[in-house]
Amino acid sequence: MVSSLGGHAATACLVLACALACAQDGATGAAKVLAVDAVPALSELKLSTALGPAYPQGRAGERWAALIRERSAGRLAVRHYPGATLVQRDASREFAALREGSIAFAVGSTLAWSRHVAELNLIAMPWLLPDERALGALLDGEVGAELAARLEPLDVVVVAWASNGFSEIASRRALRAPADFAGLRVRTQGLALLDETLAQLGAATVAMSGADARAAALAGNLDAEQTTVSAFRAARAAAAGFTHLQLWGAHADALMFAVNRRTWNALSTADRALVRQAARDAATDAIALRLRQGDDAALGEAARQGATVTRLTAAGKEAFRNTTRPVYDRWAATIGEDLVREAETAIAAAARTR
Repeated sequence: MVSSLGGHAATACLVLACALACAQDGATGAAKVLAVDAVPALSELKLSTALGPAYPQGRAGERWAALIRERSAGRLAVRHYPGATLVQRDASREFAALREGSIAFAVGSTLAWSRHVAELNLIAMPWLLPDERALGALLDGEVGAELAARLEPLDVVVVAWASNGFSEIASRRALRAPADFAGLRVRTQGLALLDETLAQLGAATVAMSGADARAAALAGNLDAEQTTVSAFRAARAAAAGFTHLQLWGAHADALMFAVNRRTWNALSTADRALVRQAARDAATDAIALRLRQGDDAALGEAARQGATVTRLTAAGKEAFRNTTRPVYDRWAATIGEDLVREAETAIAAAARTR
């Protein structure tokens, strides 16, 4: 359980509210009430992302911060901190920092934040989502609104969503059927739902750093790892022996453009609209980058690096879905049966309108 907002953060947010009111109303007399040493703290609103701008999540944070600054003429001085630098490069601490208020804004991943909010595991349910279009429709509809509502009591206000593709598998040999995973040693992100899916397929999971994983792969002590197309190319994973990239579409991810509740409450109605629209525009940019990083040209680059790229068919996905159904059912109970059924209904409805 993450602790509630402490006195220090509450004081900082109160001062933020006063400062924003002064800036918006031009009340110079009110501004004099603020202590002189409080002014520097107000000159910057921190925005965190776990990744840098070479990735959609980092690009989203960079663009969101820039748009807020530009559209407020610098009055809302948001600065982007990529690579989880605000939390000692430990991305697992980002959500708590956002709740507490030491971070004002963040672009978080549902995969990463699912460690703290069980309902966010919905997006990563094994083979729930057939493709990225279905993910986008889910986020834009009532399910996305419901997930956002689940975060508000935790002092996190979600103002926009962006699809962030799927977690794929890089391996030493082709993995086309559930039986192919038996006995494999797979590097993962250490997320329970993803690890249980692999365990149901007969694989053993291990969490390790990128450097350790590369050494283990080169030594033949690691058989596969969870990855994305962009990460696979950036790491040149084929050179480490992972010469197969399986686009299996098991676990989806989404980006949340989130604001600390006290920061949000301190904003005027007009500034809230500005922040929300800036988030939506930044989400569009992030989605465009992600699509480029997974398009045919990007897959061709992976092939040129020595990888054989395999995309599972609908029938192939169905075989995996059936094998991992016990995991799906267990996690449906954890996430909430009503929310899972609502998502399934929305996905089926979206499929019928294509």
